[in-house]
Amino acid sequence: MDLLLELYDRSVYYLPNSSPAVFYLADREGGGILVNSPAFSTSLLERLNDILPIRYIFYPSHFGARDVAAWREASGAKTMAYGHESRRIDGEIDIVLSRENRFSRTIDFLPMSGRTGSSCALRCKNKPGIMFFGPILSTGESGWPALMPQPDDQSFETRLIGALGLQDLHYEYAFTDDFDPSVSRWGPGADAGVQQELAQLLG
Repeated sequence: MDLLLELYDRSVYYLPNSSPAVFYLADREGGGILVNSPAFSTSLLERLNDILPIRYIFYPSHFGARDVAAWREASGAKTMAYGHESRRIDGEIDIVLSRENRFSRTIDFLPMSGRTGSSCALRCKNKPGIMFFGPILSTGESGWPALMPQPDDQSFETRLIGALGLQDLHYEYAFTDDFDPSVSRWGPGADAGVQQELAQLLG
């Protein structure tokens, strides 16, 4: 795992060449949170636990759910996905998120369906904020996360409506499923970059 970001109370790691991108959020309050799961590897699990023992595996969508049962059994971590998305994942989901879920004092979830039935972002609220968008946004021409139509969108109109709410949110860092450290811009200043991308889309 490559260290991308180190803050006072949390760090973000990235698994090189993973697709969809796999991140590890080492959070002082929430514990170790794996965002998407790659092919299971005992050595990778050991590396994650060396950083901070893994407690949760969060799936922004079913796209990033690989070897769910193997990861869940070997790590003892609880799996999480939002709403209907949990039914599209091949493996048991321990926590089916809803709008009422509160994860911790500083971490919550933002449902933004349309890319898939129940796509969901994970947000670290305390400053500087961090967003894990999964497939909801993609790397735009500027390198910042952008709202880009996909041929298999459940509803691009729903995605657009949901993305408009991002204009009121403040966060410094943002990560997407198509993250590429040689191309993607992820912060600081991610909220302004995303708003710029949305402004260009809306003309």
